[in-house]
Amino acid sequence: MENYLNHFISQTKISSTLYKPLFFKLSQEKDMSELKKLFSSKSPIEVFDEMFGQLEEYIKSKNPKKVFSKNELTQAAKDHLGKTPIENYGVWVYYPWSKRLVHILDEEEFIEVRTNRNQYKITPAEKSVLAKKKIGIIGLSVGQSIALTIAMERSCGELRIADHDILELSNLNRIRTGVHNLGIAKTIAVAREIAELDPFFNVICFHDGITEENIDDFILKNTKLDILIDECDGLLIKILCRQKAKKYGIPVVMDTSDRGMLDVERFDLEPERPILHGLIDHLDLDKVKDAKTNEEKIPYVLPILGADTISTRMKNSMLEIKKTITTWPQLASSVTLGGGMTSDVCRRILLNEFHDSGRYFVDLEELVADKKK
Repeated sequence: MENYLNHFISQTKISSTLYKPLFFKLSQEKDMSELKKLFSSKSPIEVFDEMFGQLEEYIKSKNPKKVFSKNELTQAAKDHLGKTPIENYGVWVYYPWSKRLVHILDEEEFIEVRTNRNQYKITPAEKSVLAKKKIGIIGLSVGQSIALTIAMERSCGELRIADHDILELSNLNRIRTGVHNLGIAKTIAVAREIAELDPFFNVICFHDGITEENIDDFILKNTKLDILIDECDGLLIKILCRQKAKKYGIPVVMDTSDRGMLDVERFDLEPERPILHGLIDHLDLDKVKDAKTNEEKIPYVLPILGADTISTRMKNSMLEIKKTITTWPQLASSVTLGGGMTSDVCRRILLNEFHDSGRYFVDLEELVADKKK
């Protein structure tokens, strides 16, 4: 039994770095040949084909005024296909990490149907604007929730995600993923989940996280980011990414998953704005690299979090770090709230609807609470 287990574990590890799906169009001879090779391999493949249902959805989306009977909708889908064999319509997407082959509409029709229920919360004109925007996310705990929400809404055209950590069991109190992903890089897990809901969405991974050496690539490569989202734990990178964003005129958004606190720093509109609202201007930022212990980090952490505004439970928890707990706590409800808030604010910034900097609170314990006598 041990030999069998070791064999399959090693096979699984080979695919643990894959996060890009493969595309096959059966109307093209080369793709047909490649797919046949895939089928002839020894790996079992699950095949999912709900193309006709997607076609019917597409027909309905193009004819919103018409109420189709079931027979009429079926006939309209057949008419749309014409003489094209249904297996040749659209594209087949293969996910090598799960051995699934899925038949879906091609990119333009797929995006139109998948985002159809966005209208007119996001107008067609706004959709075109957002498709050209690029967002970078550093840190993938709260960042995972943000990345998936942005991808679901398609409120940008490219996501750059960075984290050096792997998924651990203790992450699963707030990161929505399965136990089969333990030990996999957080970047890989997020990129896979996005690819499974929208294989056409562009995700670029920085598996080593952000460093002093690669931060310019993260921000500038090909074209400059339109928004930088900071959800990292490291003090040095938290400060460095703002210094770079200020230099290049990029807005920064950060959620802290405590009391629904959200920071917005509009370095694009306020080039002289101090980083982190000036809360750490009194500190020597050159010494951040040397801060190793909690005692050395506290003078930087407390002003960033807001010593007077963090929740009582967070204050109590910080006293227990390295005593009864290893690091500060985060709850799934807070992380999910942060994902929604951050995504909403970023979309409005990109659409030129929101222009201010500041620290904002959406504290559910205050907003939804027992009525005071």
